[in-house]
Amino acid sequence: MRTLRRGSEGPAVQLLQLALRRSGGEGLETDGRFGPATDAALRRFQAKNGLVADGVAGTNTHRALQPWYTGYRTHTIRSGDTLWSLARRYGTALPAIETANPGLEAENLPVGAQLVVPLSFPVVPTTIDWCSDLVALCAQGLAARYPFLAVNELGRSAMGKPIWTLRLGGGANRVLYNAEHHANEWLTTPLLLRFAETLCAAVAGGGSLGGMNAAELLYGTELVLVPAVNPDGLDLVTGELRQGGWYEQARRIAARWPAIPFPAGWKANLQGVDLNLQYPAGWEQARDNKFAQGVRAPAPADYVGAAPLTAAESRALYEFTLAYAPSLTLSYHSQGEVIYWKYLDYAPPESEAIVRRFAAVSGYAAEDTPYAAGFAGYKDFFLQDFRRPGFTVEVGRGVNPLPPTDFEAIWRANLGILTLGLTAT
Repeated sequence: MRTLRRGSEGPAVQLLQLALRRSGGEGLETDGRFGPATDAALRRFQAKNGLVADGVAGTNTHRALQPWYTGYRTHTIRSGDTLWSLARRYGTALPAIETANPGLEAENLPVGAQLVVPLSFPVVPTTIDWCSDLVALCAQGLAARYPFLAVNELGRSAMGKPIWTLRLGGGANRVLYNAEHHANEWLTTPLLLRFAETLCAAVAGGGSLGGMNAAELLYGTELVLVPAVNPDGLDLVTGELRQGGWYEQARRIAARWPAIPFPAGWKANLQGVDLNLQYPAGWEQARDNKFAQGVRAPAPADYVGAAPLTAAESRALYEFTLAYAPSLTLSYHSQGEVIYWKYLDYAPPESEAIVRRFAAVSGYAAEDTPYAAGFAGYKDFFLQDFRRPGFTVEVGRGVNPLPPTDFEAIWRANLGILTLGLTAT
């Protein structure tokens, strides 16, 4: 994470403020502005943790805050430690420690070994703006709390940032959910990560989702989530990226489109390519459609690129999909509260029944994709090449980017879709 000090702004400051609150700084607002209150809270944290209390969040301070960024800490087992005493010391639950440390013998703790201790709060925050660093921190935190969750890189973005995957379950039925092809639709990222955390917690605790036992949901099914296809664009839209060559390139591109607010209206990757117009499914028709609308070069939205799969992010997801060969895919976008389920005539027979179930549990409408937007998308490629159910879910209503205050309503509407997707095929 970048160094933060008085005057800093953006999602990284919100995350710092959240971590300070989690560590005991009650009452600190997560407003993304590093002012006197944040400075005072940070100095108190630094003094308490043996750091230079200079009010600057640099490498050492970020390292000390890591447990409150990721939701867990490590403990070196000492003579006399018990799981019960450690749970009490760190204010957490004994079952959470047992889940995070499979195979551990509670009656024979190995002195000197490292123990993962989950903390008492959820890993995934839903009330602050996001950045690519937060995606990585949440992936790390969830994998530590739930060792049956595997975290890997799908590939790298144009700027070289990781595109993360989270994988759990096992079996022949493979399901793939992705989110945030479009930068200003980033609220779909915490949606998938919240689902990962909710599902993992239910599996670990023997709970259920949608009236179905969570462990049974994953019996014979493997789920892969790609929560942020466009990490560079995420940072641009939320204000985490505010300077440097990539920012200036985007700003110059945006200047040619003054009617689109910058950076709030930015959908593309940092090269000005719309990632959901990059797939080899009617790409030429998408190009003709967008050229007719005047989008012939890099733009904040709707530029199809020089050819299919020239954007690193789309190519990475395309190649992963070919290798993984999922039985069903969900692609999350915003906004409109609709579910698209066809590409031309490629929808398999079972898709209509599935989309009706999705609509019933969410209140969203099942609709055909508008012609002008109906080519070169991820769903289109998947339906064309695999002839298996693939859906685009447009969450929420309003103007992108949707605010975090909309999250809980979106979560309630989509939990049923996300759950049913595991058993729909």
